[in-house]
Amino acid sequence: MGWGRGQKANLDRLKEIHGLVGWKLLLNENVILTRNGESIAVVGIENWGNKLHFPRYGKMDIATQGTEGIPVKLLLSHDPSHWEGEVLPKYPDIDITFSGHTHGFQFGIEIPGLKWSPSQYVYKQWAGLYNQGKQYIYVNRGFGFLGYLGRVGIPPEITVITLNKA
Repeated sequence: MGWGRGQKANLDRLKEIHGLVGWKLLLNENVILTRNGESIAVVGIENWGNKLHFPRYGKMDIATQGTEGIPVKLLLSHDPSHWEGEVLPKYPDIDITFSGHTHGFQFGIEIPGLKWSPSQYVYKQWAGLYNQGKQYIYVNRGFGFLGYLGRVGIPPEITVITLNKA
């Protein structure tokens, strides 16, 4: 799938705006954070989709370079299907993946004892925390929308994650 000139210019402008507000986009790269002599790696990749023919721009081999000796690795990967498609089988040292993308399809039911959305028929991990063995993924429902200008039963979400020593 090729990009039109306008689409590329639009994406380049979006990246520039992120820099102007002080955000560092991690596009197939990582940042190592050290505090009190302990380090964690925050790895970020470009989109890597394993569902619905979304493109695979993410390059984990490049993004993880230099993190080999870091004991804790956090991955920022937009599409949660990446977790089962590549992270679990090839990168067992990624402790937790943070994703979004699904928006819970902006429609569903979340009440005690019942969590349902049509999103679950496309994405196995579509909202909340999941794990397989010692690896985790958290899928945020986001606060935006796609197509339909609203949400029914799937409230917008901004997540705060607290990391604790095991």
